Order: sequence, then C-alpha cells, then structure tokens
Amino acid sequence: MTADAATTAADVRSIALSLPDTAEKPAWGRPTFRVAGKIFAALGDDDTTIGVRCPKEDRSELIAAEPDKFFLREGHDDHYAWLRIRLAALEDRDELASVLTDAWRQAAPRRLLAGHPELIGPGLVGPEEDGPGEDGPGEDDG
Repeated sequence: MTADAATTAADVRSIALSLPDTAEKPAWGRPTFRVAGKIFAALGDDDTTIGVRCPKEDRSELIAAEPDKFFLREGHDDHYAWLRIRLAALEDRDELASVLTDAWRQAAPRRLLAGHPELIGPGLVGPEEDGPGEDGPGEDDG
C-alpha cells in the first residue's frame, strides 16, 4: 500500500457515520461510534489506530495472521470483545468499510439488522438478542 492510499481518521468517521443509526459521541476525550447506544468503534489516541468490536474467539487468529495490522492493548482489552487496528496497515477504504460494518453488525440490535439486510452478508448473523451484551472497554463512560 502506498502512503497516498493510507486510511485516515477522517475515513473512519465518514464510513462509520454512513452506517444506519450511527452516532458519534466523545468518550475518554476520543471519538466513539455507536449504534443503539453501544460502541462499535473508537479512534485511538493519536488517530492512527482504531478499536472495534471483535469476538474474543477471533482475536488471536487475526493477530497471529497479521500482527502488523491487529493488536490488543494489554491490560486494557483483555476482558472485552475488542480489537485494535493500525489504520496504515489496512489495504484501503474498502477494507476499513468491511471492518467497521462487521463491528457495527455485532453491536446493532436485531430489528435494525432486519431493516438492513444488505449489511448482513452471506453466512453472517446479528447479535443473539437486543439486550445488554459484552460491551467494549469502558462502555460505562458516564
């Protein structure tokens, strides 16, 4: 990937806010992106990384396959369904859109997913229920 193709914080914001019923809300001094009040993505401290919802059982495999792209903030992400991504390591905006859409699907309630079947994709399903799930780090940002 060339430097010109690098994804940016502006790309994160643009793509995340294009997803249905998404809102941006600051927490811990950083932008977070939420659907139905649940965080599905957040920009990192220096706008070069993002955190996204990711099933715990998928994290190790992703990190092992692409350690320059995926990582955990040790001591912080350990207990959450959350994964960090270096924006510069993403192939392009399409890969960023795929990552953000997947994270959005994990946080979106079933009724919202049902209204947007184009965002579900083959073999993918939404959350098991609309109630509280396993939240991202610091979900109780007050």
